Amino acid sequence: MEGVDQSPAAALNQLRQEFSKVFQYYLDKSNPYALYRWVGTLAVVLVYALRVYWIQGFYVVTYALGIYILNLLMGFLSPLVDPELESSDGPMLPTKDSDEFKPFIRRLPEFRFWYAITKAICIGFVMTFFSMFDIPVFWPVLLFYWIVLFVLTMRRQIMHMIKYKYIPFNLGKQTY
Repeated sequence: MEGVDQSPAAALNQLRQEFSKVFQYYLDKSNPYALYRWVGTLAVVLVYALRVYWIQGFYVVTYALGIYILNLLMGFLSPLVDPELESSDGPMLPTKDSDEFKPFIRRLPEFRFWYAITKAICIGFVMTFFSMFDIPVFWPVLLFYWIVLFVLTMRRQIMHMIKYKYIPFNLGKQTY
């Protein structure tokens, strides 16, 4: 019965599903174009930074966004199976030179990392239009605390990388 009128909720649900399909189609099409995706995200970050600078507020939103991005970065730099926590039957990082080479598999793949960052920045941008999120704070304290948190977290992550001898970046084919 194609000709039967739908309720507004059913029509809205169908419209949402169609939008979701189109959105997913374009997300899938953008997957191979990492450089262009990151340039677009950089443009979104610049627009967000200009908005925050222009209105001189929303520092707590920016701080929360920075903490979230730092959390995503840790997932991006971490292996899927942490050799410190689990001994699993799945792929593991080699710990000795005699161990078999196993490729580095990220806990958070690059595409999902990019998508989560871009989505978070867009949500933060929308939040800057609502005054209830503009909590007055002394922003240098938040900036200093975020820098300290970043340094300590990255130091721990780099020590983990050194201890288990892995590099989370693909530097191309090695030549001997």
